[in-house]
Amino acid sequence: MTDIKRVSYFDSSSFGVNKFLVIESDVMVNIDQARIAGNAGWDGLKSYVTNTNPDACEVIRQYHGLWVVERAFRVSKGTLETRPVFHFTGRRIEAHICICFMAYKVYKELERILRMLGIELSVDKVMNIAKTISMVTINMTDGQTKQQVMFPTHEQRMLTPLILSEF
Repeated sequence: MTDIKRVSYFDSSSFGVNKFLVIESDVMVNIDQARIAGNAGWDGLKSYVTNTNPDACEVIRQYHGLWVVERAFRVSKGTLETRPVFHFTGRRIEAHICICFMAYKVYKELERILRMLGIELSVDKVMNIAKTISMVTINMTDGQTKQQVMFPTHEQRMLTPLILSEF
């Protein structure tokens, strides 16, 4: 062991870099070079811990679907801007999770509808364009009102099938 350093306080947890340190006399910290060398064999590898006993083929099959889950989290955090909210009751936690899930479900449904209508734009792009679309309401002299959706730009006109269709 080398690189002895004196510290006034040290968290003795075995996570992160702390797993390579050895505490002596509550004030001396040594770096365990043997533990670093042993841990280097795992560099570049990813491991998972589970409480089930799947066979190797099942693990590989599940791993290949991991990108779907990662994309869902990326969409939720990015496009949908869901953020952690600290609730203290079970009902509020469940409601928060439900709202986040429903927002993602609406996102995926819009993605499906865009594919079905042949609109080759991402949901993000469609949401940004939709924010610029206006509806004009005209009050007629006979008491009736007429509404007209305005699509002045080419991008907005691309969304006409989406806005005017009924599902």
